[in-house]
Amino acid sequence: MKRSNIDAMICKQEGVTELTREIINKIQLEKLNAVLKREKEREGFYRNLPASLESLDDLRTLPFTTGTDLVRDGGRMLLCSQGEVQKVISEQTSGTTGAGKRVFYTERDCEHTIELFMAGLGEFIYPGSITMVVMPFSGPFGLGELIAEAIRRIGARPLLTGIGRTYGELKTILEREKPDTYVGMPSALLAMLRMCGKGSIKRALVSGDACPDSVMNAIEEILETRLWPHYGSREMGLGGAICCATHNGMHMRENHCIIEITDEDGNVLPDGEWGELAITTIGMEAQPLIRYRTGDCTRIIPGKCSCGSEVKRLDFVKRISPSESILEMDEVLFQIPELIDYSVRITEGKKEITALFTSDNGKELIRKVYPNGDIFSLNCKKAEWTDKALYPAKRVILRQSG
Repeated sequence: MKRSNIDAMICKQEGVTELTREIINKIQLEKLNAVLKREKEREGFYRNLPASLESLDDLRTLPFTTGTDLVRDGGRMLLCSQGEVQKVISEQTSGTTGAGKRVFYTERDCEHTIELFMAGLGEFIYPGSITMVVMPFSGPFGLGELIAEAIRRIGARPLLTGIGRTYGELKTILEREKPDTYVGMPSALLAMLRMCGKGSIKRALVSGDACPDSVMNAIEEILETRLWPHYGSREMGLGGAICCATHNGMHMRENHCIIEITDEDGNVLPDGEWGELAITTIGMEAQPLIRYRTGDCTRIIPGKCSCGSEVKRLDFVKRISPSESILEMDEVLFQIPELIDYSVRITEGKKEITALFTSDNGKELIRKVYPNGDIFSLNCKKAEWTDKALYPAKRVILRQSG
């Protein structure tokens, strides 16, 4: 079986001819010590940490960085000049008008992300492919733009579809452009496939949302092929881990990011055990983070991948509570074949669901999957075509209050 593209990417970026576990560890320790040295020299946020470590095991002796630290001191974590910053991504803290997280990228940081996307997309997109990119487009060096550039470099053509399109617009794109591949969020993809049909789409990469089994199985059944899940976050440069042809976990960009799995007390867990993902972004020029607690739950799959790569693999990734309820709702509701999309409001511990169906018996279908009376109010609609199809194809997020 063909080895993961990430091996060739790391070899090229690091100037090595082969990639073993020993070589990966050596690269990581050298880059980690280079980051610690930069922090000392520039009196950065981590200036009080040691100037170097003897081994990667010593990393676990360093303190964690949290989302609160990033909100409060993100500017102090910047290790380049403002003139070198090519992109800033800000995340407003939910429910407040205060400052949110700000993550900075240099041009080289963005270039590394493009190369990672090329490695991942190159597993299933070929020269001449036409690919729908159903991701946010936010200007130069944004997520959608970086994905599109990676597709162009592969020799394929990106369709800059973006998010928030109506199903009518999506159906027109499918019929007119005849894309063979898709990049976007899993629930939005399933909604489009159920509403518009798969058209010419043969393969799909899903990222941006946790993808429960019911959603993944439903998409794979329609497409009659395996999905290519990817994982990334703002803090690791928008791209983190990619799927290979074995479809058994996602290979991490280990020359740019050291990963640890920790329990609630911060103890590092052995490979195979589930816990919170912590990242040390040794490949980021602008704003390297040390032992950043992501709030994501996953595990490192033990052993060597059957593709031959020794690069560590992440298993399924999901958000730690309170967003876990979103995943649970998706798992249950998307088992209904007629469901297109839904939103939930929780009042006094009870759920109010607004759902869109391809049939007109939505209430009965939801009551069947929630027979315990947990639902106190339902507002189900049948999706009907108009000239432009009224319903937007954006993912509706569950929001829990109280």
